[in-house]
Amino acid sequence: MPKKRNPWPYHLAFVAVMAAILAFLWNAPPETTARVPFDKTHQRFYTMKRREAESFCEKCHNPKGEVPLPKGHPPKFRCLFCHKMEKR
Repeated sequence: MPKKRNPWPYHLAFVAVMAAILAFLWNAPPETTARVPFDKTHQRFYTMKRREAESFCEKCHNPKGEVPLPKGHPPKFRCLFCHKMEKR
């Protein structure tokens, strides 16, 4: 009959890896992306679905619009992927 291996080293290795992952996530930097304000301009978008609301963003947020996007801003077609709605 084959000799059984001691499972404890594997259990300890698993716990160590999980602890390292938890420590890494715990030390993640705080969220810095601006949220969509709950003001007169943006209030109507809070009742829409995400994709529907995103279709209106580029009217004002564009290089020649009221609120130009910063230089190096990523593609504009998924605004609400990064910019979350304010908690009401």
